[in-house]
Amino acid sequence: MLGMRTISWADWIEHGTTQPSGLIRDRNYADLVQNRSSKICLACRGSKMLCGKAKCPVVVRAEALVKFQGLLDKELIEGSTPPAVFVGRIGYPKVHIGPMIPPFYGNTEILDTPELWMGKTIEEVLDYRVSLIRGKSRSHIFEVQKPSKLLATLQELAMGSRPTQTEAVFTKKPRGVVLLSEDMQPFGPSAPLKSLTVSDIAVDRRIERFFYDGDLKASDAIFSLYKDGVLVTRIQRSFSLGMYGTTARRRLVPTRWGITSVDSTIASRLVDEVKHMPTIDEYLVYTFENIGNIYTAILLPEKWCFEWIEAWFPKTFWNPHGSAPELMGDFEPYEGRTAYANVGGCYYSAKLALAEKLKLERRQASSLILREIHPEYILPVGVWNVRESVRELLKTKPAKFDTFEKALSQALSVMTTPRKSWVAESKMIRGTLFQRKISKYLTQPTVYAG
Repeated sequence: MLGMRTISWADWIEHGTTQPSGLIRDRNYADLVQNRSSKICLACRGSKMLCGKAKCPVVVRAEALVKFQGLLDKELIEGSTPPAVFVGRIGYPKVHIGPMIPPFYGNTEILDTPELWMGKTIEEVLDYRVSLIRGKSRSHIFEVQKPSKLLATLQELAMGSRPTQTEAVFTKKPRGVVLLSEDMQPFGPSAPLKSLTVSDIAVDRRIERFFYDGDLKASDAIFSLYKDGVLVTRIQRSFSLGMYGTTARRRLVPTRWGITSVDSTIASRLVDEVKHMPTIDEYLVYTFENIGNIYTAILLPEKWCFEWIEAWFPKTFWNPHGSAPELMGDFEPYEGRTAYANVGGCYYSAKLALAEKLKLERRQASSLILREIHPEYILPVGVWNVRESVRELLKTKPAKFDTFEKALSQALSVMTTPRKSWVAESKMIRGTLFQRKISKYLTQPTVYAG
């Protein structure tokens, strides 16, 4: 698919060798403006909402840029990085690396910590991201074997536990373009980096310990840091800079791939533990809404399996011209899956949040999570939104039922996609409603007295 070589998913997670086959490419809104919707945009100009969205994505992005435009009109940027770093993917294996710095000082942690964004509006998240100016310098992925001064500085930044004073000199003024992707959070203007100076880095000793352990596999380091309470975002940041794994196999991993690889690694380890736990004893239904997204989860009293399905409504980012919701999902049985999920990184983010909940409850279950994306979700803001939303979803009080049919009816009552569409897309729904288990045909032996 997409003309890319198929590789082992496990190898990609461990070493980030290339983009996995089947990964859906990101598109920014300019792509939509240039196609047949451009006439609508031209006629609307952000005032008539002809696209059906609650707010114009182009205007929202422009407003976010304007807020900081006056601070970007120079080649020198000084401020407190959250800390934030970025590894690009264009040109792989030679990619752009660099810091992301706001043009102001203070406690900027929230600018690059999605775990703090639940309850924020899309406009607020975009403001956070647009304020981060990205420096770019070309680097080969194997440069981690002998780091340049810049890469060594970025790795030290990635170990930071609090915002760090930073000064970046660019070869030209940052260009005000906001790039969007469903897989990673947006980021703002960028420019080629001439020099970088940092001071007073407060190193997180937990990350530092595994950085200097060149004998431990990357997956073991990732899960150990997670168990030690390091935020997933911080693990993703340092993993992308090639800071974990056996020394000879370390390499840079593009940020968007690193996000999913860390989510997947942690989720898989948690699921391995969950599979040794007893099943839940009733059907549970959870519901939650967040920035134009509706989530519902059905947990069944069966052994582990997992299905994630998305329904993108007309006038949304990935279904701009449709007349009905477009559904897409992926499923894994008890044995797991080896192929990369077609729906992308959100599958693994949701799986991580679900596995966390089951591990906390010391139970296993078959789980179906449905997501509806409505026009109010005007811009993609990254898979963090799925991970944090599903975490919140599973904190709500569930409705309890004694049959799957009742649970399904409750779950779909909060959704607007027709039932038949979910049934057609879902392996779990069809299997549970229409397939009889062999246990139904087994009867207990008759015991005669006397």
